Amino acid sequence: MKTKRKPVALFCMFILIVPLLAGCWDRLEIEERAVVLGISIDTASPGEESQEQEVSHLRGKYPVPTRELIRVAVQIALPGKIPLGPGGGEGEEGGEGGGAPGAGQTVWIIDVVGHTIDDALMNLQQQISSRLFYGHLRVIVVSEEMGRRGLENINDFLRRNSEVRRTAWMLISGGKAIDLMKATPQLKRIPTLYLLATLDDAVKLGKFPNDFVGIFWSNSSKHGQEAFLPYVKLMKEQNIEIYGLAYFRNDKMVGVTKPFEIAGYMGIKGIRTSGYRGFVRADGPEKTVTVYATSRKSKMNVEIRNGKPHFIVSVMTEIDVEEKLSESFQIGHSDVLKEIEKENKKGLIKTYGDLIRKTQEKGSDIFGFGEYIRAKKPLYWNEHVRTKERWQETYKNATFEIRVTTRVRRIGMKAT
Repeated sequence: MKTKRKPVALFCMFILIVPLLAGCWDRLEIEERAVVLGISIDTASPGEESQEQEVSHLRGKYPVPTRELIRVAVQIALPGKIPLGPGGGEGEEGGEGGGAPGAGQTVWIIDVVGHTIDDALMNLQQQISSRLFYGHLRVIVVSEEMGRRGLENINDFLRRNSEVRRTAWMLISGGKAIDLMKATPQLKRIPTLYLLATLDDAVKLGKFPNDFVGIFWSNSSKHGQEAFLPYVKLMKEQNIEIYGLAYFRNDKMVGVTKPFEIAGYMGIKGIRTSGYRGFVRADGPEKTVTVYATSRKSKMNVEIRNGKPHFIVSVMTEIDVEEKLSESFQIGHSDVLKEIEKENKKGLIKTYGDLIRKTQEKGSDIFGFGEYIRAKKPLYWNEHVRTKERWQETYKNATFEIRVTTRVRRIGMKAT
C-alpha cells in the first residue's frame, strides 16, 4: 500500500513545482524598456496638424476624431545615467531638457501630437525602439486649458492602463505643461522626482491634502462629491509653486482657489497637519500677530430646512502665537489672548464661508457634503437627489452655518 502512495505523492509534487519553474517566461530586461517617469499634456497650437504622423490613419481615407489635437511629452529615464546615491558620477549635472540625450543628462524628453492621448503615445512608440513602460510613471501634468476642456479621455486611458500606479500625482499647470517637464530644478537631478517630492513634502508639511490620482478618480466617481487637483505654476528659478486647488465639476476644471484657501479646505475637512501661518490683528496695525494652527478637528451635521439641506460645520483649532509685530504689544495677558482668539475665529469663519460659496457657484462639492447626506439622510437623497447632476444643482442652494472654536495653546517668539 505504501509503495502505491509514493508515486502518487511524487506526481503531486511534480504538478506543484512545474508552474514555479515558468516564473520568468515573459521577462523583459530593463534595458529593453523605455521607462516613462512623467507625462505632460497640452493643447496643440494652430497649424501643427502637419506634424501628426500617419500611424493610426491615412489622411483622407480613414476618419479621425473631430476633437482638436493635443501635444503629449514624455520624460524617459536614460539607462545608466541616474545615480543611485548622493555622490558624484554620471548624470550628476542634472536632468536638462529635451532633444537628443547628451552628456550630463539623466532624462530624455520627447513630444508628439495626436488626436487622443493613446493616439499620441502610439505616434511616440513609432519613434522609439524600446517599449514604453509606465510602471514608474510618477507625475502627469495637464495644462489648465486642457483641464477646462475636460479630462475624460485622459482619465479613461490612464485608468485602463494596468501599469499606471494609483499613487502617481496628477497636476494642473498654470502655463504650458511641457515647461514643467523641461524644468531644471537645483534640488533634484531628475525633474519629475522634484515634482514628486514637492507634492509629497507638501502633504507632510501640511501645505496640501493627500490627493493621489487614485483618490482623484475615486472622488470623481462619487455621486455626492467632486474632485480636485493641485494647481501649480513654474517660477522664474525653475521652482514649483503650489498655487491652489483646481476644483472640478465632473471631468472639467471649473475654478482655482488661492494658496491660503488650501488651509481653509483642510480646516473644513479636519485635516490635523497644518503648514500655513496667518496674521491676526487684535486691535489696530500695531497689535498684529502671526498665528499657526497646531491641531484641528471638524464635525459635520445636516438638517433639512424648507426642503433644502442645511449643514452645520463645526471646526475646533488650537493655535500658537509665533510672532508679534510690535515691541510695545504685550500678549501675556489673558484679555489679549482672548482678543486674539476672537479675531482668529472671525477670520476663519469668513475664510471657510467664502470658500464654500466659491465652490457652490460652480456646483463643485469638493468637500463631500453630498456623500454625508447619502449616509445620514438616505430618504431625502433617494426622493429629491438620486443623481450626481441633481446634487450639483442642489449644492448651489444648500445653506451653511460655520461654527469655529479656537484656543491659544502657547506663545512663541517676537519680531526683532
